[in-house]
Amino acid sequence: KAPCIVFIDELDALGKVRVQSPMGGHEEREQTLNQLLAEMDGFDAKKGVIIMGATNRPEVLDPALLRPGRFDRQVLVDKPDIKGREEILRIHVKGVKTAADVDIKVIAARTAGFAGADLANLVNEAALLAARNDKTAVDVRDFESAIDRLVAGLEKKRVMSTKERGIVAYHESGHAIVATVIPGLDPVHKISIVQRGFGALGYTMQLPLEDRYLMQRGDLL
Repeated sequence: KAPCIVFIDELDALGKVRVQSPMGGHEEREQTLNQLLAEMDGFDAKKGVIIMGATNRPEVLDPALLRPGRFDRQVLVDKPDIKGREEILRIHVKGVKTAADVDIKVIAARTAGFAGADLANLVNEAALLAARNDKTAVDVRDFESAIDRLVAGLEKKRVMSTKERGIVAYHESGHAIVATVIPGLDPVHKISIVQRGFGALGYTMQLPLEDRYLMQRGDLL
């Protein structure tokens, strides 16, 4: 089929590092890997066969797979930064009708650590919430609720006594006050005493003004 591109997804399932087992090295997976290594050495460089693989676990791959002439160039596909998230969101919101109050930049800022699939899921979740409430367009509150749902879990409709709700409110207010008073911390975006997920009685959400890759001693303390 040359010239062509051969693409192997989830390469770690096939190319996991070989270990000497007491039963001998005749596992099917090892034989498959050995055959793949032999085949990759046999490619004629002039024929134009490019072989690519993808994995979320590059650290478990067999060193022989990563030698020159095999998978010798590694390309890191990292989670998107704020600009990347904004561009990905713009693609996904094309399929839904959004209200005038929706600011994609703010949603991108609120979704630090989200991958492309998470952002697609977010838009889908927000659209479902809007449809459930018979709205004609997806507004900011739908996106907010969808983010809360993805970050903190499903809302729980448990009955709580007024006293306990008060204790949770004091607790979350404590988080918010400390986060506001200490200099250099991310600003508080939202405080909630709605129960979500497994065991969260409420939460205080801080929103970073920018993507951060380093933490200083003060931040950790």
